[in-house]
Amino acid sequence: MMKLLITYSSKTGNTKKLAEGIWEGFKEEATICPISEVESIEAYDAILVGYWVDKGGPNEEAANFLKTIKGKKVGIFATLGAYPDSEHAWKSLVNGENLVKENNEVVGKYICQGPVDPRLLERFKALPAGNPHAITKASKRRHAIAAMHPNETDLKAAMILFKERLA
Repeated sequence: MMKLLITYSSKTGNTKKLAEGIWEGFKEEATICPISEVESIEAYDAILVGYWVDKGGPNEEAANFLKTIKGKKVGIFATLGAYPDSEHAWKSLVNGENLVKENNEVVGKYICQGPVDPRLLERFKALPAGNPHAITKASKRRHAIAAMHPNETDLKAAMILFKERLA
């Protein structure tokens, strides 16, 4: 039986929720915990790593963890405020993948939206027009949609993707 670690870094709870949704499909064979609680990865055959997107890639804690993985099957999942089918979202996943692909087998990647940190939204309100993070009608709509995720569909889609890839 494969030994699986599902680990994550979560700032506002979005990535933790996604990790827990993935874990639902692997309860018998998986350990789940935050990256900060991982003591060793040696006993695991596969590791699914979740992160919140920061500056177009994994947040610092997750990036540092990804760099330590060697000789494993690795899956990557992430949450962000942007649309999951945007170029920014795809690059954010690829930037995570680039940290592990040389020394591991990447089995899959999944990304979905999550609510943007309210403190960050407050900072965005003070930005001048033309700044890519300034509040606009389009960004207000995107943030409202992001606030509805990760939802049950996101959780199930991520779980199914990794179940199929690790079968």
